[in-house]
Amino acid sequence: MSQLLEPLSVSQPTISKHLRVLREAGLVRSRKVGRLMVYQIDASQLQQVYDWVAHFERHWEEKLDALGAYLDEKRRAANQRN
Repeated sequence: MSQLLEPLSVSQPTISKHLRVLREAGLVRSRKVGRLMVYQIDASQLQQVYDWVAHFERHWEEKLDALGAYLDEKRRAANQRN
């Protein structure tokens, strides 16, 4: 646990809570090694997360492309007036 605490600037109970949620969601597995709890990512479960996020990625790419085209048009119009 101390390896996770050092770079994150959060408390041990916060890390434990997040790891519990990830474990319950099936995104990480844990096993006890002596007194330590070792966590491992279960990458197979991340495909569902990726698929879900990909929908929003496409949506925002379309919106940001439209915004970029709008701003380019505004910039061209402003340059033609000057």
